[in-house]
Parts: sequence; structure tokens; C-alpha cells
Amino acid sequence: MNVTSAYAKANLPELLKAVERGETVTITRYNKPVAHLVSAKNAVKGRPKFGTCKGMIKILDPRCFDPMTDEEVDAFIEGRY
Repeated sequence: MNVTSAYAKANLPELLKAVERGETVTITRYNKPVAHLVSAKNAVKGRPKFGTCKGMIKILDPRCFDPMTDEEVDAFIEGRY
């Protein structure tokens, strides 16, 4: 991706996200390359925060965590379940 120095100055966080995704960003001045933004070899990836999927998981069967009845256990063992 090629961007001008003015665009890079105004949109640095966006460019850093692109670099984190693996893209190489070339910053130009007067249509001449001045700098390349590339990912560091030892860059530390952020760990996901606990609870970031809140509201994204949907339980379709509200009984899915209930204990099985004796009939259901027998059917499961016999392979009918």
C-alpha cells in the first residue's frame, strides 16, 4: 500500500493496523518512497481480553447443560441417541 506523508500523518493508527495484518505500507513524498512500515519480527501480539465475545455466543437449546435422564443415558450407551 502506498500513501502520502500527509495521509500517513493523519491516519497513523489505521496504517499500524494494516501493518499488524501483514501488509507493507510505503510512505511517499512527491511520489518518491521515503519510508516503509513493516511488522517487527519480534512484535508482541495482543492477547484477547476475557469477555470480549460477550453477546456473540447463543445457546440454541436451553436444556443442553442439564443432566441426562436414565432413559437418555441408556439410549446413548446403546447408540440410539
